Amino acid sequence: MSDHIHDASCDHDHEEEIFIVTDQDGVEHEMVMVYTFEASERAYAVLLDRNDMEADGVIFRIEEENGEAFLASIEDEEEWDRVVAIYNEIIEEQEQ
Repeated sequence: MSDHIHDASCDHDHEEEIFIVTDQDGVEHEMVMVYTFEASERAYAVLLDRNDMEADGVIFRIEEENGEAFLASIEDEEEWDRVVAIYNEIIEEQEQ
């Protein structure tokens, strides 16, 4: 979907797709999908808080059910570590 990291340094417009994400404290955050990537034949999305684009992004797995896509939390620690490592590699490559 995306071919580069979208952040404050972008010099072009993006159509924002807003997701409401509730954190572990029950607080809702408006999140914007800024990047998608694949790892181990699964799709993942990086979301940033729409009201605090400098905050760390959050990674979700993109699931499909009955033709509908939705975001799922990554509960498995091994999967989380693998996905974060792959995302960090992508960031490093794009910064070069």
